[in-house]
Amino acid sequence: MYAALTNDCLDAALPPAIIEQFVASAGSDDPLAITIKQGGRLVLIPKQRTPEEALSTVRDYVGRAAVRVGVTQLPAGIGLNDPSQLQPRIFDRCENMRIGTALFAKVARIVTKWYGRPTNMELLPQMMDDAIYAWRTGEFEGQNVFKTEDPGGPTFFFNGSGEVQPMALINEPTRRDEREKNTDPKDAATTGIRIDLSRIGGQ
Repeated sequence: MYAALTNDCLDAALPPAIIEQFVASAGSDDPLAITIKQGGRLVLIPKQRTPEEALSTVRDYVGRAAVRVGVTQLPAGIGLNDPSQLQPRIFDRCENMRIGTALFAKVARIVTKWYGRPTNMELLPQMMDDAIYAWRTGEFEGQNVFKTEDPGGPTFFFNGSGEVQPMALINEPTRRDEREKNTDPKDAATTGIRIDLSRIGGQ
């Protein structure tokens, strides 16, 4: 999947191995995938056949349920005042990856800062674990990771100039993967998240 994507589809702050681990742990193979949780329960919906059909389904639930979409399972509707502002492009694989990896890079920087921007490479699996958990729940150490300001600085141990971590460090299963598999993500629409995802990664 990644070989078919251009650099414009992926945030430069994340090396390919990190992106693969992120999508494998928190994303979906289906660009039309929608996960809806309402009142702590998974809402079962038919398999979506087109971006337009998927968009209609999302608009029906955004604002009253936790809705995640696409290959990166983006929280849908954040930064928008009305569900009608949502566009089918959130189901385009490249666009979803562009937005999702840029937002995950921000989450990673929040986690990296909390760890004190360490230099010990052995901490990478734990930091990756915490970043994926924060992506799933929308929170990290009491912060709303989608609403809080991007702290800047390094993304894990990567600054965009080259891959500096060995593959083995990020291919280990994350500690929370099994424990949190059934944990309900926070409802992005009800936790005060107000970031316009369409602007992320567009610089």
